[in-house]
Amino acid sequence: MHRPALSVVVPCYNEAACLDLLHARISGAAQSAVGEDYEIVLINDGSRDDSWSVMQRLAAADPRLVAINLSRNHGHQLALTAGLDLCAGEQILIIDADLQDPPELLPQMRAAMAEQQADVVYAVRRQRAGETVFKKATAAAFYRLLTKMTDTPIPVDTGDFRLMSRRALDAFLSLPEQARFIRGMVAWIGFRQIPFAYDRAERHAGETNYPLAKMMRLAFDAVTGFSTAPLRFASHAGLALTGVSLLLFVYIAIGWLSGSAVQGWTSTMLVTVFLGAVQMFVLGMIGEYLGRLYVESKRRPLYIVADIAGPIQGKATLGFRAEPTETPVT
Repeated sequence: MHRPALSVVVPCYNEAACLDLLHARISGAAQSAVGEDYEIVLINDGSRDDSWSVMQRLAAADPRLVAINLSRNHGHQLALTAGLDLCAGEQILIIDADLQDPPELLPQMRAAMAEQQADVVYAVRRQRAGETVFKKATAAAFYRLLTKMTDTPIPVDTGDFRLMSRRALDAFLSLPEQARFIRGMVAWIGFRQIPFAYDRAERHAGETNYPLAKMMRLAFDAVTGFSTAPLRFASHAGLALTGVSLLLFVYIAIGWLSGSAVQGWTSTMLVTVFLGAVQMFVLGMIGEYLGRLYVESKRRPLYIVADIAGPIQGKATLGFRAEPTETPVT
């Protein structure tokens, strides 16, 4: 099997308005970097617009473009996993379809990788145009909190925009977990990884596909996938509350021995509500970890491919590729 020098992997969800310009810009950047020895892998993650029909049209006109249609919406991280699993390049560029991350930086990222003999070049955002103050503040707080909570250093102010070597990708593909936080998983595999600073542009068209609810889910996957700190918090909270309970018991005993009435209702309710809130939080965090264990124990494929347009070279090792439907002979 011939491995192209470069694969560009792009997960897409409702990105029909961006795809033509995306294809043109990625093609230009890839040609300037490696000539004609490249492939573009677009993954349609159950889009509800015309993304798949646009991908089919582009694949029919460009022999270097592969369009992968997943059987349903799997989510950004699993759609990206599908593209990484099925691509064949010696180097792999991960980029989103909204053109906030400029593909024209590819030659500079390849030069940095070669100069520093790195296996991963991850893009670090200096500026984030077109994003609200709330999103910028919460993203900054999340990454810094995650860095303090995990044993694996995860670079701050980064997304999935990065360039990887084949050996780094093969190491990444050996990680089969369902709840995936890809930028953390890439950091976990090690090898030499270097930053590449850039300014992020505004979204070209459409609306963000990462609303607050999805961001919260990704945050939970990141925390529970790379840290046991919440469970340690549960044990520390239990010890602290045991100490508080002992002090409260001494206070009640002294009051009883001295014959004074223990003033009661407000303080009792306050303690009860506080203990109940802590217990519910601890049970919720334990439930998150148990839920992950339950999902992983089923060993389901990470994604299911319904259709492919274009010359696919990779094999589905983490997912399932359905056979194409044959048209019945009449």
